[in-house]
Amino acid sequence: MGGDRWRKGLGPATGVAPATRVDRFEIFFDLVFVVSFFIITRATAANVTPGELLHALLVLAVLWWCWVVHSAVAARLRLGEGFVPILMVVGMIALFTFALALPQTFGDLQQGSAGPILVTISYVVIRAVHTALYWYATRDDPPARRKLRLFLPEALVTATLLLVAALLPPRVPPEVGPWLRDGLWIAVVAIQYSSGLLAGTDGWKITSAEHWTERYDLILIIALGESVISVGVGGNLLGQPVTWPAIPAAIFGILFTAALWWAHFDMIGPAARIALHATQGHARVALARDAYAYLYLPMIAGVILFAIGAEELVRIVTDPAGGPMERGHGPAVPLLFGGVLVYFAANMAFQWRALRTLSWTRVGAVVLLAVALPVGRHLPALGALGLLTAICVALVAAELVIFADSRIALRRLMHEEKSSAEESEAAWRARWHDGGDSAPHRP
Repeated sequence: MGGDRWRKGLGPATGVAPATRVDRFEIFFDLVFVVSFFIITRATAANVTPGELLHALLVLAVLWWCWVVHSAVAARLRLGEGFVPILMVVGMIALFTFALALPQTFGDLQQGSAGPILVTISYVVIRAVHTALYWYATRDDPPARRKLRLFLPEALVTATLLLVAALLPPRVPPEVGPWLRDGLWIAVVAIQYSSGLLAGTDGWKITSAEHWTERYDLILIIALGESVISVGVGGNLLGQPVTWPAIPAAIFGILFTAALWWAHFDMIGPAARIALHATQGHARVALARDAYAYLYLPMIAGVILFAIGAEELVRIVTDPAGGPMERGHGPAVPLLFGGVLVYFAANMAFQWRALRTLSWTRVGAVVLLAVALPVGRHLPALGALGLLTAICVALVAAELVIFADSRIALRRLMHEEKSSAEESEAAWRARWHDGGDSAPHRP
């Protein structure tokens, strides 16, 4: 009796419809990814070395694969309906503990295996939650069930490798342990992403192109927010008196982050969204996999890299011992310019895969950034930030002028679509104040 009341109170779990959009629970779930990106950036910025950068990218790749699996579940099942949010909260807890244990994942092997074991357990719980939900969502779809069975070995093998990476390296000679651990993590990433390509498109389904594109766009915006946080942390702007050098540094940080947002979301992102809507069947699944599941990863990696560089440069600018005329030392300038280069290169690959076009302005910007990198190393830290900002803002300004006609046509199409959808929604909601059968029942 009690179980029936629980099921009635929760309501049924429902599938995704062709026009489904991201719901509020999914945005709430993304909070754990905010924490994850923050921890990856902070842990790497504390000690920037080639090894730490490799570890950050490996952790990001494994975390992103969990996101890809999560998005595949969300493409089938509304995550905010029925019993689904309960399981997703369990997944949030596991993902949160995964993020908290990340700084210990590649720590000193003599400190024990508690952190890496916690990462492994959290990974297993996350994958188990997603597998259970996908199994339920595909209960009436035998081809999708068969595809899920093909993917189970990937989850089991990668979880086993993570466990071995947690337990075995401390038990081998000290000069071998770090190499063994890194090699096992590299194997995990290789298995994850190769399995996605080798599995093909049979059995997968992208019911709502709108939901898929919106989901990935939101996570990219969250990653871009990390660069804003890095400027604040690097400038010690949180709870401290603002110094004059911090003001232009903060302005540059907002400007180049806004320019990177604009470079994707003004034209490329909306046009790719339309392209995904226009495709069907296997072609839609392949486009969703290649352009979004795979090519968003290097874009986010680029964001995290330039966020680390920006944090260090802003710290130099606002440090009383150095000041705005102090040069950027160490890897700060290469990370800043290199991260933006990776972002634009991945964005161009995204544009080519989704639209089969390539903007010569983007090619020019990448070449200019490569040329400006050695120049930036000889400039004061504030000058390096200003140079990068000038290049990014100039790209946006140039494309506004050069591609004005295409932009106007795209904006007109988007406005017509939005107006039509809003009119339809307003007409349906009019039943509520008209007192019809569809008026909502108050609790």
